[in-house]
Amino acid sequence: MAFDFSRIDGFEWDSGNLTKNPQKHRISNEEAEEIFFRDPWVADAARPGDPEPRWAALGWSESGRVLRIVFTVRGRKLRVISARPANKKEATYYEKALRERSEG
Repeated sequence: MAFDFSRIDGFEWDSGNLTKNPQKHRISNEEAEEIFFRDPWVADAARPGDPEPRWAALGWSESGRVLRIVFTVRGRKLRVISARPANKKEATYYEKALRERSEG
């Protein structure tokens, strides 16, 4: 899915997520942000009852890890909801999507 990042001018972190992702998944907020500058794959991740649209992004961090980031957009800020290492299936899917992008 093509997500229009041109309307985003920064990140917003709520107080709960400032410490949750680093403690629970050992992903710093800076590492989570990195994937958005490195050709992420983005898909709709809305669930019934969600109060706002959600997306899931898969992408490489500068350290070479494939991460899965669920986020929403508030105004012009990207707000990370969760960040964790991609599982094997997600990482394989992302690598395949990158190959298809470069071939197409």
